[in-house]
Amino acid sequence: MKFLKRLLVAVVIGLVLYALNLAMSKEGLFGIGVPLYQVDLWKLAGINVILAVSLNLINGFTGQFSIGHVGFMAVGAYSSTFMTVYYTQGLEQSLAGAVGAGVAAAIVFLLVIIVGAIAAAIAGLIVGIPTLRLRGDYLAIATLGFAEIIRIVIVNTNRIGAATGFRGAVDPWPGRVTIPAYTNFLWIGIFDVVTIVIIYNIVNSDTGRALISIREDELAAQAMGVNTTRYKVTAFVISAALAGVAGALYGHWRLPHPADFTFVRSFEIIIMIVLGGMGSITGAVLGALVITFLPELLRQLPGEVYNYRLVIYAALLILIMITRPQGMLGGREIGFNWLKRAQRRPEGDTAVGADKGVPIAERDAPTADHAKEVENR
Repeated sequence: MKFLKRLLVAVVIGLVLYALNLAMSKEGLFGIGVPLYQVDLWKLAGINVILAVSLNLINGFTGQFSIGHVGFMAVGAYSSTFMTVYYTQGLEQSLAGAVGAGVAAAIVFLLVIIVGAIAAAIAGLIVGIPTLRLRGDYLAIATLGFAEIIRIVIVNTNRIGAATGFRGAVDPWPGRVTIPAYTNFLWIGIFDVVTIVIIYNIVNSDTGRALISIREDELAAQAMGVNTTRYKVTAFVISAALAGVAGALYGHWRLPHPADFTFVRSFEIIIMIVLGGMGSITGAVLGALVITFLPELLRQLPGEVYNYRLVIYAALLILIMITRPQGMLGGREIGFNWLKRAQRRPEGDTAVGADKGVPIAERDAPTADHAKEVENR
């Protein structure tokens, strides 16, 4: 029954995302379309949700202060687009003859997203092993330094466009002239749901309890036998892989440019999870939506007020943090119980006598013949 309920919810979400994707296409849904400006905002919001929810695994649930998340996003964006431009054109053409152009493009896109996630996960492992023995400000500085190293490497690599950004094949290397715009709202929505499901199930597992124990008191967790370094590196790698997915989606929507992956972008992602609530998945989603849409809403201010929109934006953020220092949702979640994976019921929850159909007191009580035998002795 629970499986059918989850399946039904998944089908409903899939249909809703498909309908929204049609509405955001050029043709629209039943003649009703969404302006391109708003489509771009919703796509950016969806990518920000992936970034915020994945970073919350490190900063919110594990208690580590990482500000280099944009570095993993950059690795995912450039590695996936690099594969798309230089190595998948022949594969897509051969698949198109067998299954059609649309399905071939979807298969290739899924493959390069996986490549971006794996590349970002490897980068997370390389960074995580030496740096996650650090704590506090030292960890923050180390992760920020990693993000800047990645950006500098990109700026100085000619084959991916260097400082001018990556738009397509660079002479003398053959490849696609431009990066295909594979990303649409359906892809972003699917990976939003996948990210939330993954993080939710990690947090509500034994691994999640270990991560939370590290956040509450790392020394006590270590004293109780928790391998803190291994768990922190695991969280770091998973979070980095999901950031790589967000980067791959971004790279196939907007052509990647080194200016998109500065430390300012990292701070923006941190603001999302702090604003929504550290240690809350729904809070991270809410924070991502607010930080994406609020600046654009302030652009609609009339007259002279428009000139002060950035001041108003900062003042609103400060006001929220003064009145709600724990974030808008704190550590609370909103209605995600259906995401939890099915688990076997512990043996201790079995009803007394359920295995033989009689109360345990009656099963264990001596029979009349046994009592009489004892009396004769």
